Amino acid sequence: MKIIVYAGDELLTGDEIAEALLEYGQALAQNGTASKVEIPTLEADGSRSTTTVLVGPASQIIAKRADTDAEELQDPSVVAELKARTRALRPNPSAPPMLSNGDVPDWVEDL
Repeated sequence: MKIIVYAGDELLTGDEIAEALLEYGQALAQNGTASKVEIPTLEADGSRSTTTVLVGPASQIIAKRADTDAEELQDPSVVAELKARTRALRPNPSAPPMLSNGDVPDWVEDL
């Protein structure tokens, strides 16, 4: 599970969902555009919820590992939708992510 820190709030969601959201946010930023997406999250009481997130060039989103016993939150359709949106924004999906100056970030080597 991952905690997404966004706009002063923390959202608990599954690993694949968090990763797909970050990838989509990066693709949006590289294209200078924004989008609203809904992702499944877990509330403090353990109930499942849906959270709407606005992602784009100005988004400052952090995902960190959650220390929780909650069952991994999964939603293959949301992950597939976010990945499809990401692919649509990247002309060459096999190309590594790039910084605004065209450099490949150092962390890409760790992938």
